[in-house]
Amino acid sequence: MLLKPLIVASLLMGAPVAFSHGEKTHDKTTTSAVLKEQKPWGIAGDAPTVTRSIEIRMGDNMRFAPEHIEVTQGETIRFVHFNDGKVMHEFVLGTADELAEHAELMKRFPGMEHDEPYMAHVPPGETGEIIWHFNQPGDFDFACLLPGHFEAGMVGKIKVVSG
Repeated sequence: MLLKPLIVASLLMGAPVAFSHGEKTHDKTTTSAVLKEQKPWGIAGDAPTVTRSIEIRMGDNMRFAPEHIEVTQGETIRFVHFNDGKVMHEFVLGTADELAEHAELMKRFPGMEHDEPYMAHVPPGETGEIIWHFNQPGDFDFACLLPGHFEAGMVGKIKVVSG
């Protein structure tokens, strides 16, 4: 994961580093350019290529519903996130190892700001979404990495089957 070395380098060089999740929703549907970087679990998708939508509910019971999702390689999914709770939640796609590493980093820097196309931060009572193209088969994960949420079991699984 590149985020950790960049933070360490910035701190060593005395450069300011922003650490704030803030209370804003990161809406991936705006017309601003989205960084498209290939990840093991896919790449940012485009709204016109969405093949289906999946609703994800997040609650203060520290669970996602559904917790298990299956998609076919090549699908572009619009994840629509509903925060049914009274606290901020987030949805972050990744591998189990990368999510665990990022969760540890979040404990050390709880206000860390980042806005990647594979994550959505959703304030209480609001909705958010991401569009993701699953171009790699495999077993991947999603989680809420806010301090305490990941540790409480706010995680889920995505199985991408070969098309």
